[in-house]
Amino acid sequence: MLEAEFDKFAAEYEQEHAASIRLSGETPAFFAKYKIADVAAVLAKRGENPLLILDFGAGVGNSLGPMRAAFPESEIVLLDPSSQSLDIARNRFPGQAHCQPFDGQTIPYADGHFDLVFTACVFHHIPEELHTGLLSEIGRVMKPGGSFFLFEHNPWNPLTLHAVRNCSFDKNAVLINANQMNSRMAVAGLSRRKTVYRLFFPRFLAKLRPLERYLTKVPMGAQYFVHAVKPNP
Repeated sequence: MLEAEFDKFAAEYEQEHAASIRLSGETPAFFAKYKIADVAAVLAKRGENPLLILDFGAGVGNSLGPMRAAFPESEIVLLDPSSQSLDIARNRFPGQAHCQPFDGQTIPYADGHFDLVFTACVFHHIPEELHTGLLSEIGRVMKPGGSFFLFEHNPWNPLTLHAVRNCSFDKNAVLINANQMNSRMAVAGLSRRKTVYRLFFPRFLAKLRPLERYLTKVPMGAQYFVHAVKPNP
C-alpha cells in the first residue's frame, strides 16, 4: 500500500486493468458496477440509506460513478495513499466526492463517522501484518449499526489467478481467501459478518448469470465480498 507503488501505475491503471481481465470478456466498468449494485441491494433489504460513505483505497475513483448513482444524496470520501491516483479521480469526477490522502495507518476521521465503508480489491496489496490494524481502524470510523463491504479476488478461481498473474500492478499481490479474511475481521472486532461469492460465469456464459443467486455459498466465484455490521454498544 506504499504511495509510490500506485503512483507508478496511476496513469495506466485503466489500460492495465482492462488487459488483465480480457479473458472475462468484461470491462473495468462492469466490475465496478456489479459491486455497487450488490451493496445497494443488501442495504435496501436492510432499510439503510447511507449518508456518509468511505471508499477505502479508492484509487482513481472507478467505483465513484456507480456509487454516486446508487446513493445520490450521500457524502462520499475517496481515501487513498496514492496522491496521483486521487488527482486522477478528482479530475474525472469534479465535485462528486472529497479526495482524502491517507498515511496508510490512521483514517483521519472521528470515531463512528461513516454509515458505510466500502473497499474493492485493496487488501491483497497490503502486507498481511497490517490487515488487523487497518480493519480495526475501519471499524473505529463506522457508526454503530453501520455496514462494511470488503470485496476481494478469490484465489480458488483459476480465471482470477490468471488475471492477477498477468497484471503489472498485482505483481506483489498476495491473494486472500474468504476464510482468512473472515478470521482477520473477527480479530479486528468485526463480528457480524456474511460472505457471498460472485462472478461464476464469464461474458460468453452470461445467460447463466441468473443462476448465481443459488451459488453464493460455493467458494469458486471469481470474487467474493464480506459484509460486516458494526454492533451497537
